[in-house]
Amino acid sequence: MFELVQKIIAEQMGVKDPESITYETHLVDDLGADSIDAAEIIIAIEGEFDIEIPDDIAESIRKVSELMEFLENAIE
Repeated sequence: MFELVQKIIAEQMGVKDPESITYETHLVDDLGADSIDAAEIIIAIEGEFDIEIPDDIAESIRKVSELMEFLENAIE
């Protein structure tokens, strides 16, 4: 699941090496994501995993680890 999330984030943010994205990667500080980028990442994740991430949760996600924690709990 993490590799797929890496790929989605890399595609959305134009990162050439998806493996450079780690659990500790900060979407804004490390990747320069703005609110539109973050929304596009969330929409892509929702589509890929067929889940809905509530707006309040989506707005609070700052690091890849926080996104992974939500996904792991939502998919269990």
